[in-house]
Amino acid sequence: MTWLADIYASYPLLVWLALAALFLAIEVATGSGWLLWPAGAAGITAMLTFVLPDSLTAELAVFAVLTAVSALFGRRFLPRAMASGPDINDNIGRLIGQHGKMVAPDRIFIDGKDWAAVADEALQTGQQVEVVATEGAVLRVRPG
Repeated sequence: MTWLADIYASYPLLVWLALAALFLAIEVATGSGWLLWPAGAAGITAMLTFVLPDSLTAELAVFAVLTAVSALFGRRFLPRAMASGPDINDNIGRLIGQHGKMVAPDRIFIDGKDWAAVADEALQTGQQVEVVATEGAVLRVRPG
């Protein structure tokens, strides 16, 4: 273990960058989302080795604080930002809010396809409608 202490004493920047790369590699392999924050914190700590005193304790404290703060703020705000749009892989759910044309009393043409549709009121063929919900593979529509 003295070899690690010798490397750290000579190259603290490289030790922190290696730790950041290790966390990032594990994050890429697992996709958990939790190791992204310590990877970033280790990278920032590596850059701060130029201004921090040569103290492993100070660097570990900076790393711990940065990891905790970034994990708390990241987990609080990131899911909201990631979930802001529709899932492009959900071929039915992404149609909510889109407009189409009634081609039959129970059919709608939208997004280049013919879909089964239901409405709370009678709709005429050719009428413009808006998709307001999905019920399985059937679109619930309203005039619009």
